Amino acid sequence: MPDWSILAVFIPTFFFVSITPGLCMTLAMTLGMSVGMRRTLWMMLGEVVGVALVAIAAVMGVATLMLNFPQIFMLFKWAGGGYLAYVGVMMWRAKAQPITNEYMHKPPSNLALVSQGFITAIANPKGWAFMISLLPPFLSLEKPISIQLGVFVGIIMCSEFLCMTAYASGGKSLRLFLNRGDNIRWLNRIAGALLIGVGLWLIAG
Repeated sequence: MPDWSILAVFIPTFFFVSITPGLCMTLAMTLGMSVGMRRTLWMMLGEVVGVALVAIAAVMGVATLMLNFPQIFMLFKWAGGGYLAYVGVMMWRAKAQPITNEYMHKPPSNLALVSQGFITAIANPKGWAFMISLLPPFLSLEKPISIQLGVFVGIIMCSEFLCMTAYASGGKSLRLFLNRGDNIRWLNRIAGALLIGVGLWLIAG
């Protein structure tokens, strides 16, 4: 089980990253408007399973390397912290992109919805890069890796599900709110500032 101090940093960090508008959140919102919240749950099921597999696959490779070569653990921790800080700066500086109905259509079946969510999650290169950089620095070599990874993946799945539920149920009102003024920009800046802080914390820790 990870330390509570680690979880106190990890949980809000991933939540704010999840809640920022992106491909999966936009997909959840537009499907919520077009096919309804109940059917959108099928897409969400595929997405959280895909995210979990990406997290496990990305981390197991890095964790195996760290276990076999403990001396590179600090180097990887610094690299991961530096990357998170870089992503945070990019999110802070990013221009607000309006959320559109680009993905608005009615899938033919529940299986198609599951597949759509799953493929969206595993085919996102940014998701892979983020999992590789975010998760391993939070792992402790002094505790069982499998237990820690299970806890982190569970948190990630819950966070993704809650955020997609908010987007899918918010529908048109949420889209109008995010597209109003600088709301998306400020949401990106909050997440960006948090990532910068976590990156510096990992480097200094």
